[in-house]
Amino acid sequence: MPMERVVLDKDIRYIDNNGNLLRSRAEFSVSKLLSFLGITYEYDASLSFKDGTSAKIDFKTGNRYIEIVDSNADMDKFKLIKKELPDVDVIALGHSKYAAKVNELDSLFFYDSNHSSHSGSIFIEDPSLAFDYAHILPQVEKCSILHGHTSTVMVEIIGQMTNNLVIDFSEAKKIIKDTLNVIDHKFFINKKYLQNEDDLYYFISFDGP
Repeated sequence: MPMERVVLDKDIRYIDNNGNLLRSRAEFSVSKLLSFLGITYEYDASLSFKDGTSAKIDFKTGNRYIEIVDSNADMDKFKLIKKELPDVDVIALGHSKYAAKVNELDSLFFYDSNHSSHSGSIFIEDPSLAFDYAHILPQVEKCSILHGHTSTVMVEIIGQMTNNLVIDFSEAKKIIKDTLNVIDHKFFINKKYLQNEDDLYYFISFDGP
């Protein structure tokens, strides 16, 4: 039987490329953007106030900071940082409902979200979601001769839920199968062995064990 599991927003765990467990989808989006731009960052960095106390801020990159405003507590923290540490280069990203709670709109950027809907995640695993392929592992003696495998996939789909569904299972299954058809019965080999190619052929070269 197919395996389906629906997960609500509060149950989803977001992990960035550095292995940090993030608190929200917004934080995850910022981490992906920074990684895409090749910008290194520190997550949950500390900022120290003059009275010896400190606050955690979501992202630090160089000498700049980014705070994700997901709650009133986040908004209060951002306002405190702007007040107590005016020389710190910090911006915040948050929902537009927080606009009336801060004066410095140049430092706060808003995005809107439909709070009446929920994001969900569905895992789909089915024996029919399989594909066949041939490959060679030139540096592994046992696998250095052309041979084939059959593999199956497990797919996670994340999206907005409608009527408690992320997507109808039959529709998801069709999309996955159409995708697998692209790689079904193909030859897989590391691109480093590709020497040349034309409209009809790929030319590969390697030294075996």
